[in-house]
Amino acid sequence: MSLRLLLALCFAAPAVSQERQVELPPAAVAEPDRAEAQASDPGPGLVLDWGFEAKAHFRSSDLNRFPVPFSFDDPRLPPVAGPVFLETVSPGEHLEVSVVTLFLDASWGEAVAAHAKIDLIDLYDRNPTSGDRQVDVDEAWIRFGREVAPAVLPERSGAYLKVGKMPKLERQDDRHLESYGLVSTAFNRFEDLGVELGVDLGRHLYLKATATQGNPVFIRDPNALAGDNGTEERLRGAEPPFGSGVPILYDAEVEDVDADGELELGGAVGLRFADASGNRAVDLLVFGYRRDLADTVELEGTFYGGDLDLLRGPFDLFPYPGLDGRRKEETGANLWLYLGGFSLFGQVVDQELAGLPRRGWEAEAAWVIELPLVWAAGGSQLFPFLQPAVRYSALDNRFANPAVTPFPSGNWDWEKLDAGIRLGLVSGVDLTLEYAANRFQTAAGE
Repeated sequence: MSLRLLLALCFAAPAVSQERQVELPPAAVAEPDRAEAQASDPGPGLVLDWGFEAKAHFRSSDLNRFPVPFSFDDPRLPPVAGPVFLETVSPGEHLEVSVVTLFLDASWGEAVAAHAKIDLIDLYDRNPTSGDRQVDVDEAWIRFGREVAPAVLPERSGAYLKVGKMPKLERQDDRHLESYGLVSTAFNRFEDLGVELGVDLGRHLYLKATATQGNPVFIRDPNALAGDNGTEERLRGAEPPFGSGVPILYDAEVEDVDADGELELGGAVGLRFADASGNRAVDLLVFGYRRDLADTVELEGTFYGGDLDLLRGPFDLFPYPGLDGRRKEETGANLWLYLGGFSLFGQVVDQELAGLPRRGWEAEAAWVIELPLVWAAGGSQLFPFLQPAVRYSALDNRFANPAVTPFPSGNWDWEKLDAGIRLGLVSGVDLTLEYAANRFQTAAGE
């Protein structure tokens, strides 16, 4: 078992105009009245807005270290000095500024909207090693037509087309914890590049379809920091900034346009209901994706390649048993439930990577408690809300490891419990205390 403690302080400046339509990340604000937020209309004409968010963290992580019986003695492999271990990415106590985010938005009524999210530093979202870009364009898209948030009833039928780099359609964008669950890390944490079409068939039934580049398959520790695997420091016989982590297979972020790759096709059907206020609502979404894995995908900061290159091992020396073809398929379902200040999100995903099956599920429950006005400063309430939240997630890998591999945790079964409480200090500033407990079962059953 491994433990993590995270203390986060978040500052968020609202957009200059109060007509801004894009929601700030949930770490920045208490959960709003969802129906009121969705019903807000920027009105006719062009509206330009911007905002920013900064996060500082105190982090304490237990040290975990597992020896790996792997040698780089084969002359075809890069020379690596010293023994190989799976170890906590960055153990001990650390105080750090993790991210500064700039939001840029433009809209023309419901007809056109554009959004950019640019991260500076981005320490916890480095993808896939610490040597990744320190200025990262997380999102950059333009949308034609009206898009409705989960569990919100539109007034009428409608449609939209979104083009650019965007979150996956099933991703939970109203997270109430700083951390991510195993399912979101493995399958839909990072953005993809392509087009998305959505159609509202009346108020309750909706359809979505995507054609995207597809997130490359790689390895990542499911806790705060991505580990350094296959880095230039290893090639030089030096120690990299961070340890390897205890990685799982995950869908990495798309960072460059690949015009020659196979498209990933996805689709979803959803059903939603809500009361007149919109604060009691439910939304059920069923989704699926399919694409062919590439022979290799070059990734920032590592000499390992993504997709089949990772699954076959360097020079095809260490393939996963049962590896068959190149088809990547996944199906899943989401549940959003809102009952006033209480919210519940659940997701299950079943995936097959070129014949390697795995399944994951997670659930997050949160309660936003509005606190009474006792103190105020500068015209704003002090301590306006309290938000406890808990998440359970699990990953069940139903395939065997290669007999020899530098990351044997790739097929370990894993459970993760995240629990935290967020306190609003003043409008736009909140403090989060969070605890994560990881339990995994090695291939030896330990």
